[in-house]
Amino acid sequence: MSSLVKCSTIFITKPHCSIYGVMSVFMAPEGLLFIHVCTHVFYSSDRLYFATLRSKPKSTANTHYFCTDDEFIYENFYADFGPLNLAMLYRYSCKLNKKLKSFTLTRKRIVHYTSFDQRKRANAAVLIAAYAVIYLKKTPEEAYRALISGSNASYLPFRDASFGNCTYNLTILDCLQGIWKALQHGFFDFETFDVDEYEHYERVENGDFNWIVPGKFLAFSGPHPKSKIENGYPLHAPEAYFPYFRKHNITTVVRLNKKIYDAKRFTDAGFDHYDLFFVDGSTPNDVITRRFLHICESTDGAVAVHCKAGLGRTGTLIGCYLMKHYHFTAAETIAWIRVCRPGSVIGPQQHFLEELVGHTAKFSKISSGGHSNSQHANFKLPQNLRHLWRGTKLHILKWPFYCPEHLYNDVYIYIFFFTPQFCGIQLVVSLVPSLQLPYGLGRGKGREPCILRNMTPPSRTARLTRKPAVPMCRRKHCKGKGGYLVSCTTECLQLKCE
Repeated sequence: MSSLVKCSTIFITKPHCSIYGVMSVFMAPEGLLFIHVCTHVFYSSDRLYFATLRSKPKSTANTHYFCTDDEFIYENFYADFGPLNLAMLYRYSCKLNKKLKSFTLTRKRIVHYTSFDQRKRANAAVLIAAYAVIYLKKTPEEAYRALISGSNASYLPFRDASFGNCTYNLTILDCLQGIWKALQHGFFDFETFDVDEYEHYERVENGDFNWIVPGKFLAFSGPHPKSKIENGYPLHAPEAYFPYFRKHNITTVVRLNKKIYDAKRFTDAGFDHYDLFFVDGSTPNDVITRRFLHICESTDGAVAVHCKAGLGRTGTLIGCYLMKHYHFTAAETIAWIRVCRPGSVIGPQQHFLEELVGHTAKFSKISSGGHSNSQHANFKLPQNLRHLWRGTKLHILKWPFYCPEHLYNDVYIYIFFFTPQFCGIQLVVSLVPSLQLPYGLGRGKGREPCILRNMTPPSRTARLTRKPAVPMCRRKHCKGKGGYLVSCTTECLQLKCE
């Protein structure tokens, strides 16, 4: 090997296998290509490779080369260059699956190669590594570790679509972790993914919108007073969105930019509409964030969110929801939203999301609501609950509660008082072992109610505080009885208290 000159490095994977290898490529003086394994992880039947090459190679009897650098091209806004969107990842995956299953390529090595253009190289690396995460069931760390093993050069990090210098780096690993997290939560499934619909509606002339969380969040460009072409740019009136919104159960619209159209055009058509304005390119304050989360947690259907372009402010607030309810990190949030809708979350908004990480106390206070489609109702604590509360096993009980009738609003913390009318709805509560009865329950007359705040989806926990609610025992609707304030749906919702 002393006469060989090292010229590149190759990333190797194998479908349906859990091992990666990294290979160094050497060029012999006579021009023949040799592959030398430089890591201990390899196996004899490997077929899939990733390489960075300076020139276009020719396929041979044993090796098939392909490149996607000029096929999947990122449409930049300013200095941004990736990552490539979900449709391109889907088309790449289909392309690679077809090659791996091709009868004529059965005995050939499949080499996805890219150039030394750092932007194209980074996008190509995300494609093949994301394929490994989605189809080969690799963890993001495993896929990324293979990309950087050996003598591989580092990859250029992605940046936002704003003017000026880049102040926040989004790495390839961030992108892989965001895609993996979205896959775990079922945000996309390439077996049923409609790529034609995605590519149709992402175009400005067809609405310029993308699903971030299918069935929950749609990000779109702000509507205008009327549909027209202005300076060659298509503008859409609110009515242009009605058919699609109704078909996909979008019931709520949130506007984050200044008022350009009359909100009544949405409300008269049966949609809920909310205005939460903050300046373009800036970050939302706690009140706006709290209100946004409460709206999204309370709506029965999906939420369509827009600012002017549906990128910065829109992506930022949707990102807050992803971080709270799906435990995305800030980088995972930014990566996934940009894969869905390129150009989202810009400038200081990136740092705003990062600052939320780790501030669980602040995050829990951001919203008093909980699981989507929830409302707050007061119910009387049953006697059998007091007994089981000190149990040693996890118990799940169901009991009816009373319909809410009267509302008390304290800075977007909504409190309902129960009425004597029984509504037949049941609430499911999980009792954590050894959880002590809070102050005021099981003691004396039990007239001091407690608030069960920070209600969350069934997979998460909620915190029980001792902070008293409005003195419900003094209200005529309580009839002198204490109770708990909880978040519940019109169906059963399992809650956990810690």
